[in-house]
Amino acid sequence: MTEHRKVGITDTSLRDAHQSLLATRMRLVEMLPIIEVMDQIGYHSLEVWGGATFDACMRFLDEDPWDRLRQLRKGLKNTRLQMLLRGQNIVGYRHYPDDVLQEFIKKAVANGIDIIRIFDALNDLRNMEKAIQYTRQEGAHAQGTISYTISPFHDNDYFVRIGHSLKELGSHSICIKDMAGLLAPYEAYDLVKRLKDEVGLPVQLHCHYTSGMASMAYLKAIEAGVDVIDTANAALAMGASQPATDSLVAALKGTPYETELDLQLLSKVSEHFKEISCGYQVPREVMGVDTNVLSYQIPGGMISNLTSQLAEQNATHLLRQVLEEVPRVRADLGFPPLVTPSSQIVGTQAVVNVLTGERYAMVSTEIKNYLRGLYGRPPGEVNSDLLQKVLKGEKTIAGRPADQLKPQLEAARKEIADYLEQEEDLLSYIIFPNVAVDFFKRRRGELPPLELNSSCEAGRVVNTVQPKRTTDSDFQTDLFYLVDQSLVYEEDDLLAYPVL
Repeated sequence: MTEHRKVGITDTSLRDAHQSLLATRMRLVEMLPIIEVMDQIGYHSLEVWGGATFDACMRFLDEDPWDRLRQLRKGLKNTRLQMLLRGQNIVGYRHYPDDVLQEFIKKAVANGIDIIRIFDALNDLRNMEKAIQYTRQEGAHAQGTISYTISPFHDNDYFVRIGHSLKELGSHSICIKDMAGLLAPYEAYDLVKRLKDEVGLPVQLHCHYTSGMASMAYLKAIEAGVDVIDTANAALAMGASQPATDSLVAALKGTPYETELDLQLLSKVSEHFKEISCGYQVPREVMGVDTNVLSYQIPGGMISNLTSQLAEQNATHLLRQVLEEVPRVRADLGFPPLVTPSSQIVGTQAVVNVLTGERYAMVSTEIKNYLRGLYGRPPGEVNSDLLQKVLKGEKTIAGRPADQLKPQLEAARKEIADYLEQEEDLLSYIIFPNVAVDFFKRRRGELPPLELNSSCEAGRVVNTVQPKRTTDSDFQTDLFYLVDQSLVYEEDDLLAYPVL
């Protein structure tokens, strides 16, 4: 350790940290008072947009996600802003046509995004290639992403091959996205070193702390040559979130890897978020180390969502059975990494299988579309009996899934013309039609505004939204797809149906 090599820090406090711990409920008014301080710190970048924040802004917070981005850009003049893009899924839960993807990236960059982290839940490069191309065309930094997981088909040889392919597609850098906290320290060292030596692009590491290994993985990755690590301020770190920015900066101080970030300024940031967090009741299961992630390879946030879904069915006593069923469903589907939307698809089906008492007696539309190939190419072989049971001999698609989709921009423009106040509204509508229309109506005064709780009294959760409930039946099949009930339960295309 003789050569000085500064390690960059991407802080996730304004996106993934509160998505992981606070159900994506942090409001813009809670961010703006501290961004001037954050802008002085010298981060490699701030992750501020994308993922679930786009949907949550409209659905729960009565905020325009585009206006949020513009205001953050206005206040963060010296810091690069970063977003998470779900490849061809954009920020939604299904594929969208190329014209929508291209326009979304164009508007994201125009409104202030500098770096776009592009991933696909299946590591299917066909689902990332257009996003990388369009990002480069707009002059932004295209970060190709490896969704890290463990299975008989996933090893470091596999991930290095993905890295080579991402470079060939034009990625400026590579992110290792460890959404479940599965990356062990010495595996991190080996993978980072091989990517640096064999692929030759800058490497960024994104780990969640769920298993308790993330800080150790970061230190070994730093020794191997990682360029940037993702962290969150101390008040929104650990658990299902990322390691603490403050702690990593302190740990590297005085070493050849020193970040050169100011701990006093970082402390101000953490103190601010500590103060606002009094309005949030953070579930216990997302804060501590969860060994289930090591046993079942299930992301911590997914476990809490499964718990919520079972609670809807008065069946929380079945959680252990569901946790055991998730790996079996994942194996049947060819071992997809458990990240949006595959985590929702797999988790939902595991719950259905346990609640019905019969595996695949009922499946979701999304399972059928997955088996058809509409989400992409599974990493491994899909269970042939399951294919026959669900598709009944129907052929699967062989090409790029988005090639099956017709352009959508102009048709959608006619549908929503009466509510358009900016060009970006068209994209909001296409990606989340029901959510966007309700938001537009509230914006215009045609619907009452959402009741937003900003009180810290008694530890009440800010902006709690209670799911719809029925009393017609003890067994509510309409709720089967609620793996993340706060984000997807209103979408019409996620319906469960029996397999006869």
